[in-house]
Amino acid sequence: MSARWTAILAAGLLAACSSAPRPTGDLGVIVERADGRLIVVESTTNTQLGRVSGLGDLSHASVVFSRDERFAYVFGRDGGLTKVDLLERRIAKRVVQSGNSIGGAISQDGRLVAVANYEPGGVKVFDADSLDLVADIPAVGADGERSKVVGLEDSTDNVFAFSLYDSGEIWVADLKDPKAPKLTKHTGIGKQPYDALISLDGRTYLAGLFGEDGIAMLDLWNPGQGVRRVLDHYGRGQEPLPVYKMPHLEGWAAVGNHAFLPAVGRHEVLVVDMDTWKEAGRIPVAGQPVFAMLRPDGRQLWVNFALPDNGKVQVFDVPTRKLLKTLEPGKAVLHMEFTPRGERVWMSARDSDKVVVYDTATLEKVAEMPATKPSGIFFTARAHRIGL
Repeated sequence: MSARWTAILAAGLLAACSSAPRPTGDLGVIVERADGRLIVVESTTNTQLGRVSGLGDLSHASVVFSRDERFAYVFGRDGGLTKVDLLERRIAKRVVQSGNSIGGAISQDGRLVAVANYEPGGVKVFDADSLDLVADIPAVGADGERSKVVGLEDSTDNVFAFSLYDSGEIWVADLKDPKAPKLTKHTGIGKQPYDALISLDGRTYLAGLFGEDGIAMLDLWNPGQGVRRVLDHYGRGQEPLPVYKMPHLEGWAAVGNHAFLPAVGRHEVLVVDMDTWKEAGRIPVAGQPVFAMLRPDGRQLWVNFALPDNGKVQVFDVPTRKLLKTLEPGKAVLHMEFTPRGERVWMSARDSDKVVVYDTATLEKVAEMPATKPSGIFFTARAHRIGL
């Protein structure tokens, strides 16, 4: 081959390399709740790549990702469902599918996106590619009334579980055939389920009860056993304490056979034995906990708080349950997100208009970036985990 053709071939290869799409594994988004906007970020060098506007009311927004990590599905409080292209940093598709929604989930195979709605109460399911409606499940409870839906979670085999706030029920929707959903309804689970979580293996669905003590638990591998009550002392009924912000059940963290639960209204994190679902201890903390999150290796527990202590974050060593450090990242720390392998954690400080990044080994700040009223932070690694 001549030198001339060798040079032409080399130039062509360089051009091909330079036009290759950017990898998505270290991407994520930060919700700027006041402006209806996302910041697209990458976690390798703690960099903002750009913004996407026009997403509606993001005052209680959550996000899930396509399995190829390219698209973020944003659930807005105004009923908007928006598909965002992270590489091109633009809206790929948007539908306003209800009057008021409260989050959603994506199916195991990545083909279905489901949205939990307050108004009208129910679940709507969309094709993940086109956002065409494929199923509409009105949440009409055993009392004949339509109910708000909360705690929508994805499980294995394209099954979703969710709770009916007003009628006190848990429904399981099998969407293997989305045109003919198969519903299993569990009634009388307790008063006012306000939020829920599902274990990372997709087996155990837990709904917190706002109206009484305890948590409703459903084994999705053995649904015929029905819903049973666990942690009967846990909640508001036993001791009517002032609650400044309800903790997110998705702020639970589990390692080994222990789960760590932010206690409602108390300055404590509960330690729960998941073999017996009984309390195994308590960790005193600086305020009313909102999220109690484990570093991905399970070695550290990170806790943030409701008012008036929402400028603090505490870090605990899990084996000893000892406090390692109290951090003050900024005012109103709303959310924390670990990088996939846990070497760093990102925190949104809403009232300081910034996001702060900490090294989890040294517990020192390594980066800070401006953001307008930031709330949720979501990394694309969530695409490969159940219930996130």
